[in-house]
Amino acid sequence: MVLTLDIGNTNINLGLFDDTKITMRARFSTQRDATDDQYAVLLHTLFAMHGVSLGAIAGCVVSSVVPELTTALVEAVRTLTGKTPLVLSPGVRTGLNILIDNPAQLGADLAAGAVGAVQRHPLPAFVVDLGTATKIYAVDENRSFHGCMIAPGVQVSLQALTSVSSLLPAIPLEAPKKACGTNTVESMQSGVVLGTAAMIDGLLDRFAEELGAPKSIVATGGLSKCVYPVCRHEIRHDADLILHGLKTIYDKNN
Repeated sequence: MVLTLDIGNTNINLGLFDDTKITMRARFSTQRDATDDQYAVLLHTLFAMHGVSLGAIAGCVVSSVVPELTTALVEAVRTLTGKTPLVLSPGVRTGLNILIDNPAQLGADLAAGAVGAVQRHPLPAFVVDLGTATKIYAVDENRSFHGCMIAPGVQVSLQALTSVSSLLPAIPLEAPKKACGTNTVESMQSGVVLGTAAMIDGLLDRFAEELGAPKSIVATGGLSKCVYPVCRHEIRHDADLILHGLKTIYDKNN
């Protein structure tokens, strides 16, 4: 089995693959001050809960946008399995043609998501990743990564709003029944959730004007479920896009 780890700013996503099938999933909070031993204990507990034998893990691949945690997770996996994880970084084979100004600056999460789109969805594809940041990126039928858009994420936008506004409360992140809110919570949900959806719709149109119409638009990320259903474009949901991309990258390099 192959362990995939996607280290994000808010959460760490884990997927354990038996060939092409995910047999175990887990998500846990990113803790920047946690040590490798603490992460080893956490991973050991998760594997024990799911009845996973450490000896069955043949390898591991890691993508990370939190450099200070990469070493801790790598050491935790090495301690538990005896295997040194492949860390997605410049020089690792992805199969992508990276067309941005400085290919070495492409985020590991974007590379893994683009590979997942190539593997799992009709191309060209636009990927909408809703996490700590909201991102849209484009990959075409030649496996060319054309670039991306990055904006504050839904939760980040909400936290920014409530932190500087004394009379605006914390609210659940869900779509309101109407855009023209008639109470504070509904009005904030309209601005944050429907506002993000409208931004995504508008930018998808602009991407299509610049690059041509896609054959698929794919939503992924921890906050995607609350936004993509209220977008006006036809969007398919793929919660495991990055994990599948990581598994494909692992296979290309082993």
